[in-house]
Amino acid sequence: MRYLHKLPVILGLVLLPLLGQSAALSPKPSPATEVQGARDIVQEIIQVVGLKARFELRAADIENAAAVIYNGNRYILYNEDFLAAINNAVHTDWGGVSILAHEIGHHLNGHTLTRSGSNPADELEADEFSGFVLRKMGASLAEAQAAINLLSEERTSRTHPGRSYRMAAISKGWKDADSQLMASSQKPRPDQRAIASRPQPAQQQRQQPQVQRAVLTSQDVITRVYFTSAPNEQFYLTKKLQLVQVTNQGVKVLGKLSRTNNPDYPYYFESEYMQPLFISEKGTVVNKRGQRVGYFT
Repeated sequence: MRYLHKLPVILGLVLLPLLGQSAALSPKPSPATEVQGARDIVQEIIQVVGLKARFELRAADIENAAAVIYNGNRYILYNEDFLAAINNAVHTDWGGVSILAHEIGHHLNGHTLTRSGSNPADELEADEFSGFVLRKMGASLAEAQAAINLLSEERTSRTHPGRSYRMAAISKGWKDADSQLMASSQKPRPDQRAIASRPQPAQQQRQQPQVQRAVLTSQDVITRVYFTSAPNEQFYLTKKLQLVQVTNQGVKVLGKLSRTNNPDYPYYFESEYMQPLFISEKGTVVNKRGQRVGYFT
């Protein structure tokens, strides 16, 4: 999918202050860390659809993101700055996830096997796939639509459908996945409201954790905790059983690991800063709706 028509606006947003601190042990995430984050996202997407990744992910010197075949091999190419700019513009890391899911959808739907280039029908199929995957990964409908709502044009062109068609395709995929999940669960549904207007920065309702100036070392850490909604940020479980986030300013203590009476999810993160998160014996992290939101690495 090409995003050239909105690229100058989006890349300009890179210069704006970030909504949240980008977490890293060094002042700025290294390219290796960013690439690993993208690979983790792709692995999550592949696990959701239950297929093998028959393509290679590569950060590349391109203007946005693309699914291509080169010398008989399949690739997902992406520009790291472009994905970061999208996340910053829509105020959620689900933006970049949806872009990668869209491109993976092109490969899995066979769109890259022809040389006809982009066309509205293929784009809608990839959008529907993106909506389906993001619901399975735990995104709300608005989060699944955020990037395309920002990037797409209002009118249909020779290569791409108009915004309303694309939003409807994402909604269809999201609701199809929602129906599958709810058929086997009686738990409360996540927010089903679609985007009604341009997204605005979310108001922070919960108290923010205090930053500690202490330095976190490998000797303090039991394992890293990966969250799908924040793939480039660094969270760890310490030997004090604390869930911490490492930021440029220092270490934030977000919660503490405690035991439950549930044999399927024997642990949970107790926190005054976020909703409870439950952990399986294999290290899978789920929210109170049972949706997978991360894992111990």
